[in-house]
Amino acid sequence: MSYIDIQTATIANGAALSNATPLGEKTLVGIVMPAAWTAATITFQVSVDDTTFNELQDGAGNAISYTVAAGQYIQIDPAKWRGVTNVKVRSGTLGTPVNQGQASPVQLVTRTVY
Repeated sequence: MSYIDIQTATIANGAALSNATPLGEKTLVGIVMPAAWTAATITFQVSVDDTTFNELQDGAGNAISYTVAAGQYIQIDPAKWRGVTNVKVRSGTLGTPVNQGQASPVQLVTRTVY
């Protein structure tokens, strides 16, 4: 039985927000960026009920964001992701989205976390 899964959230060419990607009962622990990426940080919309999506923020109201580049693996603190069952990856921020110049499949690495 594998404790690690990889889901793919794809941001379409000319778009800034990916499809909704289910995490199920697992927690996000890493992100693998595609080989081609139009430069931008990433932020997220998340759901805890698989229906309603909200901006992912810390306790101070700041968007959770990561500075990324093509071909990187970004290690994620799973504590910030507990309870999230679905995620949409955004290129850029809510106020300044960055459309991708190509289809950009972002791999979401999830793990059973106890």
